[in-house]
Amino acid sequence: MAKIFSEKTKQIFLGPLSKNNPITVQVLGICSALAVTANLKPALVMGISVTVIVAFSNLIISLLRNTIPTRIRIIVQLVVVAALVTIVSEILKAYAYDVSVQLSVYIGLIITNCILMGRLEAFAMSNKPWESFIDGLGNGFGYAIILVIIGVFRELLGSGALLGFRIIPQAFYDAGYMNNGLMMMPPMALILVACIIWVHRSKNKELQE
Repeated sequence: MAKIFSEKTKQIFLGPLSKNNPITVQVLGICSALAVTANLKPALVMGISVTVIVAFSNLIISLLRNTIPTRIRIIVQLVVVAALVTIVSEILKAYAYDVSVQLSVYIGLIITNCILMGRLEAFAMSNKPWESFIDGLGNGFGYAIILVIIGVFRELLGSGALLGFRIIPQAFYDAGYMNNGLMMMPPMALILVACIIWVHRSKNKELQE
């Protein structure tokens, strides 16, 4: 039990949540961060989907790493990821069809997500299954956290609601408050990502060295 939750596994899991976040530090997965965060719900579902796919693709590739010929390792990785993406996509269509429609092609494009391929090459191909699974969870959660933060700001300031529930009271609107339509546009998502990166790096100055 102690080995499963060792200091090493804690560092593997916690690193991507802050000091080595895939979006704010490695600047990966930006496209989906811009495209699916106009509302919190699709951002949340996208984050969970990527987390599941990264974790289990890491686990599977780590289990197979000693049997995969070097020349075809990328092909094998793509096949594993494509299979997992297909499973997740079908589950969403069956149980969360509205969100699946909102996410549109971006679920399928998880196959080409730089975070996925980066973790498979950099970690899963050279580490044990449990550590690879934890690395996938950490990077998935790190990615999801940023999507959720952006989704909260964009939906709250853009429509005055979160997850479809009205947050900003009607009295504010009666007093002259107006929703910020710019928040619903992709350029504003890019500005929010830039602000998050700026705040994160200003608090972790060692990342700039």
